[in-house]
Amino acid sequence: MKSINPMQVIDKSRVHSFHLLLALMLFLIILFDGYDMVIYGAVVPSLIDAWGISDVTAGAIGSYTVAGTAVGAATLGMAADKFGRKRLIIFSTILFSLFTFLAGFTTGPTMFIIFRLIAGLGMGGIMPNIIAMMTEFSPKRIRTGMVSLVFAGYSVGAIVAALVSRAILPVGGWEPVFWLGGLPMLLLPFVMKYLPESTSFLLSKGKVEEAKVILMKIDPSIPVDVVLELPTAPKAGSPIGKLFKDKRAFSTLMFWFACFFAMILIFSMNTWLPTLLMQAGFDLSSSLIFVVVLQVGALIGTIVFGNLVDKMGFKKVLVPLFFAGAIGLGLIGFTKNTIIMYLLIAIIGAASLGVQNIMSASISQYYPSEIRSTAIGSTMAFGRIGGIIAPVFIGILLTMNLQPQFNFGAIAIAALLGGIALLLVQEKHAIYGLDLNRKNQVSDETASSSVSEVQDSVEMEEIPTTETMR
Repeated sequence: MKSINPMQVIDKSRVHSFHLLLALMLFLIILFDGYDMVIYGAVVPSLIDAWGISDVTAGAIGSYTVAGTAVGAATLGMAADKFGRKRLIIFSTILFSLFTFLAGFTTGPTMFIIFRLIAGLGMGGIMPNIIAMMTEFSPKRIRTGMVSLVFAGYSVGAIVAALVSRAILPVGGWEPVFWLGGLPMLLLPFVMKYLPESTSFLLSKGKVEEAKVILMKIDPSIPVDVVLELPTAPKAGSPIGKLFKDKRAFSTLMFWFACFFAMILIFSMNTWLPTLLMQAGFDLSSSLIFVVVLQVGALIGTIVFGNLVDKMGFKKVLVPLFFAGAIGLGLIGFTKNTIIMYLLIAIIGAASLGVQNIMSASISQYYPSEIRSTAIGSTMAFGRIGGIIAPVFIGILLTMNLQPQFNFGAIAIAALLGGIALLLVQEKHAIYGLDLNRKNQVSDETASSSVSEVQDSVEMEEIPTTETMR
């Protein structure tokens, strides 16, 4: 009776209908997650006019939402390693879609904040679980590209948010923009039926037959009577604590700080880009087009650079991209040329959300499977602190009536520091780094053994025999 390693089956699998259906479902969920997150920045000017709130208050409301995503990433992300990723994806989708829909019926800041805070829990919980699931089921040779492609849905959702807001705000007000955020609830029956559960989670719970059914969808050639190799039992201890073991402590902190600075970029631009550009002399309609350009840059950056990571490694791709974003932000306040503005904002999109999407995919491959959701969830939770700070910080800057270049320059510092943090991550302690080290070690040992054998042979030949002496 044949015995197989489930992870090796997935690693070596070809892309077919199973992968495409899974990617489509996760892409659509992330699309609406991106829509729900970005619509607040699109409607901020309308809410300021409707409720008579200040820029600082508007920034604080944006921060409350991000606070919810931080809690969601920490709790719902790490809970998946215990309760299963499929359940947490469904639960998170219900949270962010239902309460975004309800936010459209509020008549004042208080209830709006409460609903956005709860929606934020779902937005935060959805990302680490989708990353972990897509990482597990993607073939190894294109893993980062597949995860990045799914996460491109966030940018598509953000583009839709900007275009829908531009079309609806002048005629219907801000409320219908939030009502559309409830559409993912219509997808839930389909997701509940077809979304697979993590095979590593199923095997850890002793559900071998369920795991076998999923593996047979990935590779139909697997025989029915195959025996699955069960994963080794995870070591006792806190999942968070495991992130700091096996010489990964420093790199874990650097991932956290890189995510922190990336989130400052993302939420500064998502929440305040229309307002910053309006302050620089553009009207609301034009400013929302720039939001579209930002997300197009993020979309292209995620897909193009995500595929490069599989070939070059994440540091060689993401560190220069972070620095390019810093340069773009430093220059954007000095030009009024529309074409140059489009180019710079597209670069910033790739260097903010694009970097975060690819970095999340890279983090998911840095740690072992049993702590993968914990690693992504904790990194995003720490990173969201930057997302909490950013809207309020930019709101305060706006009250100072500074020149646009100073506002964008302040954001550029975050891109510079994010690149430095990612540069300091030690790839040699990653799972794939350890595998490479083992291979090199085996090769060295084999080579050393071969050299020893040759030397022994030569020495034997050089020892004179009795006949030779005669």
